[in-house]
Amino acid sequence: MLEAATENQLVELDHDFRGTGTNAQLPPAGDWLIWLFLGGRGAGKTRAGAEWVRDQVKRGARRIALVGPTFNDVREVMIDGPSGLANIGRPGERPRYEVSRKRLVWPNGAEAHAFSAEDPDGLRGPQFELGWGDEFAAWAEPQKTLDTLRMGLRLGDQPRLMLSTTPRPIPALKALMKAPGVLATHQPTSHNAANLAPGFLAAMQAAYGGSALGRQEIEGVLIDDPAGALWRRADIEAAICAKAPDLDRIIVAVDPPATGGARSDECGIVIAGAAGEGASRRAWVLADRSFGPAMPADWARVVAESFEAFEADGLVAEANQGGEMVRSVLQAASSGLPVRLVHASRGKHVRAEPVAALYAAGRVFHAGRFAALEDQMCAFGAPEGPRTSPDRVDALVWAVTDLLLETRAGPRLRRL
Repeated sequence: MLEAATENQLVELDHDFRGTGTNAQLPPAGDWLIWLFLGGRGAGKTRAGAEWVRDQVKRGARRIALVGPTFNDVREVMIDGPSGLANIGRPGERPRYEVSRKRLVWPNGAEAHAFSAEDPDGLRGPQFELGWGDEFAAWAEPQKTLDTLRMGLRLGDQPRLMLSTTPRPIPALKALMKAPGVLATHQPTSHNAANLAPGFLAAMQAAYGGSALGRQEIEGVLIDDPAGALWRRADIEAAICAKAPDLDRIIVAVDPPATGGARSDECGIVIAGAAGEGASRRAWVLADRSFGPAMPADWARVVAESFEAFEADGLVAEANQGGEMVRSVLQAASSGLPVRLVHASRGKHVRAEPVAALYAAGRVFHAGRFAALEDQMCAFGAPEGPRTSPDRVDALVWAVTDLLLETRAGPRLRRL
């Protein structure tokens, strides 16, 4: 087919974004009013928005609104940036920018007018067939600007709006994601690595990987504190440290799954330690070795390996589901494990509350990033939280409870 194509057709094919863009960068199918593209930094959001506008112009659109956080953002990113409207498509079809009128004009007569989200009222009066808003979550007045913009989309047969943004947990974005007529696509920065500077992604992952900031800015995930959750992201972020000090006690805490097999829950395995005396005693989470689905022999092996690797002093295992069988499985993996079985006489939420309070008081730290554990902590207790068993949190609660909330007689000893 390529051999039979004319030179003009080959040039057109070279500029056809449908063949080079990812699924997330292409407009979704269906009868939508707003296409919301969430992505990390460098995920290709600007290119997706610009290509959609270019395609709509080719299909006959003549009046377009371009909205950015500031006029400078519209000019430098949406229009003149490497992926902006003035730098994509066939050279003879590219628009020119009229600075005095803040207007982009295509050779076929189509016009795109620039607006700043700093001045929502600037959108009053003009009317358009479609609009593209970039970095919506960074707009000064996102809800007011969006409302005013939408009221101006009243030309053509099917006015539509595309919003591209790195997500932030602002009310306007959260409301938009639940609104009727909105379809969302998502792309992390890693999916656009081929178009980024060599080493950029590795450097960002090394600096921010696993953190709330990294998950928001690199993975493009909306990070929020659900109402009712016991832990807050801010408290966890404040608890992150590079490494733990010398500890006088280290334990492995285990929350075994009730069943083993392809559909079983995770096995919660958290290693933590503590140092200090009395009110100055602090705990450090050293590792999260949780995994699943987990067969008994597998999670027992991981527990035994963790106990040895961290030179732990004790092992706490919840026995509500398996009773003495939990001890037997663990000691079959390593006969010398000092297993202490604990039984939950209170609900998970009640047991977790004092541990969450210790985080808020600055008495528990994380020696590194444990993204899956942190996500489960920040969803725990929320009415709309996940329905799966919070096994990582359960293991964490047992560990911190043992280290900071239970009084033990006699001296604390470390193995040599």
